[in-house]
Formats: sequence, C-alpha cells, structure tokens
Amino acid sequence: QVQLVESGGGLVQAGGSLRLSCAASGGTLSTLFMGWFRQAPGKEREFVAAIRWNSGITYSAGSVKGRFTISRDNAKYTGYLQMNSLIPEDTAVYYCAAGFSPRNNYNAWGQGTQVTVSS
Repeated sequence: QVQLVESGGGLVQAGGSLRLSCAASGGTLSTLFMGWFRQAPGKEREFVAAIRWNSGITYSAGSVKGRFTISRDNAKYTGYLQMNSLIPEDTAVYYCAAGFSPRNNYNAWGQGTQVTVSS
C-alpha cells in the first residue's frame, strides 16, 4: 500500500500563497488518483482537488477553482497543491490521499498538514 507524507503547511496572511507537497512511497500510483482533502475545526472533511496520476487530468472543488492548482511530478513521485489567493476560510488541516476515483474511495492517507490563513 502507498504511504504518503505531506509537507508545506504553515501560517500565511490572506491573499498569500502556499505550496503543499505529498511524497509517495511503498507502492504504485500509476492506476490511481491522488487527492487533497481538508478538514476545518468542527466541520467535516471535504474534497479539495484530485489528479489522475497517469494522465494528469485534474478535478477541483468549486470553492478553490481558479485559486488552487494540483499537479504531480512523476520522477519525484510527489504531488503538489499550489494554493494562491488564500482566504481565512481555507484554514484547515490538509490531507493528501491515494484512491480509486476523484472525489471518494480513497484508501491511503497522509498524516495531514496545518494551513492557517490570518485576516
């Protein structure tokens, strides 16, 4: 099974940018999707974005479209979430995951990384 480790979270002012990374090991992503999800305090975990690893086709939630970009580097076996124009509502723990469809059915998860956007 794939193991995933996120990095790149932190504190940023509204309007700023962060790039999250998700390093994969121990398995293959070639037939899978890599997704990013987030969970804010007191809220359910929600889908943010996903990428089909072999084709690079991407999917995004409406709330982040035009601000967040998901990508992957096959050589480094690492996925990225570039987050621009951050707003306080983006504050959450962000998780990367590997699974079988863009928005659900994920079976491998990272430990999460905190993103805090100050106003």
